[in-house]
Amino acid sequence: MEALRLEWAEGAPKLWTSGAMERQGLVTTVSSRAGTAAVVGSVGSARDRVAGARGLLDLLGRRGAAAPLPAGDYAAVLVYRDRVLVTRDEQARVPLFFTESGGRVSAVSTSVRCLGSGTALEPRYFCRYLTGNMAQPHSDLTPFAGVHRVLGGEVLELSVTGRVRSRVPRDARQAHDPSAPTADGSRGRGAAKDLRVALEGAVRRRIGTMTACHVSGGLDSTSVALLAARLLAGDRDGSGNLFLLAGRFTGGELAAERPYLDAAMEGICRLAPAARPVMVDADDLADFDDFEQHAGDADEPHAHAFRAPFWTRLHAAAAELGCDTVLTGCGADPVVDANPFHLHGLARTGRFRELAKQARAWAEGGERGLREVVHAYVVQPALPLAAERMRALGRGGTVLGGLGTFNRPRWLRAAFARAHGYREASVAESRFVYGRRPEQSLYEAANYLAAPDLLSWQRAREDGFFLSHPFLDPEVIATMRRLPAKALFDPGRPKAALREAMADLLPARIRRRTVKVPFNDLYVRGLRAHGGELVDLCRSARHPLVTEMFDVPLLCRAVREAQFGLGDSYSWDRVNSSLALVAWLERLEGRGGACGAARPVSAGS
Repeated sequence: MEALRLEWAEGAPKLWTSGAMERQGLVTTVSSRAGTAAVVGSVGSARDRVAGARGLLDLLGRRGAAAPLPAGDYAAVLVYRDRVLVTRDEQARVPLFFTESGGRVSAVSTSVRCLGSGTALEPRYFCRYLTGNMAQPHSDLTPFAGVHRVLGGEVLELSVTGRVRSRVPRDARQAHDPSAPTADGSRGRGAAKDLRVALEGAVRRRIGTMTACHVSGGLDSTSVALLAARLLAGDRDGSGNLFLLAGRFTGGELAAERPYLDAAMEGICRLAPAARPVMVDADDLADFDDFEQHAGDADEPHAHAFRAPFWTRLHAAAAELGCDTVLTGCGADPVVDANPFHLHGLARTGRFRELAKQARAWAEGGERGLREVVHAYVVQPALPLAAERMRALGRGGTVLGGLGTFNRPRWLRAAFARAHGYREASVAESRFVYGRRPEQSLYEAANYLAAPDLLSWQRAREDGFFLSHPFLDPEVIATMRRLPAKALFDPGRPKAALREAMADLLPARIRRRTVKVPFNDLYVRGLRAHGGELVDLCRSARHPLVTEMFDVPLLCRAVREAQFGLGDSYSWDRVNSSLALVAWLERLEGRGGACGAARPVSAGS
C-alpha cells in the first residue's frame, strides 16, 4: 500500500501522497518557509498530527540528521531547500523504502512492492526472513533487488538531486540513555512508580479522537485500557469516545477467558462510564481462514498471516465505529516482566554463586527445571547456533523435531541456503536477538515481536487507523532497561512491577491471575480445517523460487506433523513463515494494488 511517494523529475524532488489517506488523517502534509513534510502516522500526540508534523519539520530543519527523533508511530519525507530527509520513528511501525543505484536515490515509497519488480527478487532476503519472524523490520534487505529499507530511527539525508549524503543509524541516535539510574530503583514501589509514569505518558500520546482499546481480560491489555479510560474520563465527554474492543468466544479453551474479560470491562467502565464495550463474536473463526488472501496480498511476506482472520474481524468492527486509533497490550511480556537474561550477565561477570541462587529462584518461580533455566538464559545466548544444533540432534526422527529459531528447517534446501547466505543470516539474527549483552538486547528485539503490524499496515487505508503499542514506547523501554533486576523479579508473580504500578486500578480478578489461556485452540482448529488446503498450496505452487528454495514434500510433511500436534511453538513458527512465503510468491505476479499515490504535494517552498 502506497501512502506517499518521492521521485525526481528534471533534477528536482517531486512528492505525492494518497488523497484518501490524507482525508482519513493517516497522512499529514505541512509546509513552512523551511520546506515541506509528508508524514504517515503521527509524531508525538496522535490527537494533533499537524502540530507533530510541523514540529518534526522544524526540528530536523534546524539540526538536520543529527537531531534525536521524537516519539511516535510515523514515517516521513521532508523536503528542504538544500536537502531531503527520509526517516522513521524508533519503533518502525510504518514502513518506508527507497531504490538506490550508484549512490543516488531514484524513488522513496511506503510500498516495497511498488518500488520492486517481481522478476528481480533478492534471495538473501528470503534466507533472512526464514531465520525467524523478527528479521523483516531490522534488516536493510527487502524482497526485491535494489530496494532498501529505511531502518527504525534512521535518518537518510539526500541532496536535492537525490545523491546520498549520509545514513545515520538508530544506535547512534538514541535519545533515551539506558544506563541512567532511575530516581528510585528499589524493589516495589519505586520501580512501579517509574513504570506507571512512563506507561501513562505512552498511552496519553496515542489517544486519538476516537480511540479503541483491545481488551482480552489479560493484565497487559486491561492496564492500557484502564489508563486510557482514566485519562479520557478527565476530558469533557472524552470517555464517550472510548471503545473497548474484544473478541468473544463461547466455546473451546478460550471460553475460559470470559470471566476475566467481564471483570476487565466492568473495571474500565467504572472509571469511564461512557466507554462503550464492543464484543465481537469469534466462535466461527480459525487460524488460516482465507490464508492465501491474507498472506498473498501483503506488501512483503508476513510470518503472522495465519492469525489475520481474528485481527481482521476486530479491525473491521473498530473501522465501522470510526476509530482513528487502536491501542493494544502487545509487547508487555518481554518489556515489563523481570528479565531472565540477567542470569547471563551474572555468568559473564563471573558471579557464579549469585547465578546459582537466582537460577534456582527462577526455576521454582516458573515451575521449571534448573537445567532448563540455565540452558535457556545462559548457555543458549552464549552459543545460540551450537545450542540449537545439539537440541536438534537430541530430538530427531521427525521434520519438526528439535527445530528452533535459527537452525535450518529441513525443508529449506541446503544448496539454496549455502548459495544465499542462510548461515550468515542465522548468525546475524542470533546476534540481534542476544547481542553481547542479552539482558539489554531483549528490549531491542522485543520491539519487533508485536504482531500483527504488517496486517495493520495492509488494512490501514480500509480501516482508517494503525495499531499502536504503548508498552513498546521508547520511554517505557528505557525505563525498564534502567531498573535493576532485583526491582522486578518476584518468583511466581510475573510482571510484578506492572501489577504494583496498576494496583489502584486493576480489578482484583485480573491483578491476581498469573496464567492466560493461549490462542492454541484457534491454531489447532485452523490446521485441522485447512491443513489439506495448505498442503495443496505447496504442491501446486508455480513460482519457480518455491521449488528452488523448498523441498516441497518435506514442507508438506511438516504441515501434517503440526496437524497432529508434533513440534512446539518454535517449529510451528518456522512452518507458518514458510507457508506465508509460498502464498506471497504465488500471488506476486497477479496481485492488484494501488501503486502511485494520487495527490501531488508542492515541495518547492
